[in-house]
Amino acid sequence: MAGKTGTAIGEPIGRVGQRRQVVIPRGIFDTLRMREGDFVAFAKHGNGVLIRPRRVVGPDDALTPAEAKRLRRSLKQTRQGKTRPWAEVKSELGL
Repeated sequence: MAGKTGTAIGEPIGRVGQRRQVVIPRGIFDTLRMREGDFVAFAKHGNGVLIRPRRVVGPDDALTPAEAKRLRRSLKQTRQGKTRPWAEVKSELGL
């Protein structure tokens, strides 16, 4: 019954399945640019539930403060045109 429209107020409705699974109506899914496998966050909101898309970052995917500083510095140097060809860097490193 996912993708049906409630007759009283015209909003999309879905059904809770056997394993508490809820199907997000296609129009909302597409508008939020979600993909299969994306995560969602749930919050109690009055007498209902608010469901929001969430981008989950693993602990290994986050930069340390030192890495973030190095990245900011390298981006600044790139914007200033202070770059060298990779072949030159490789030869200096002996690769």
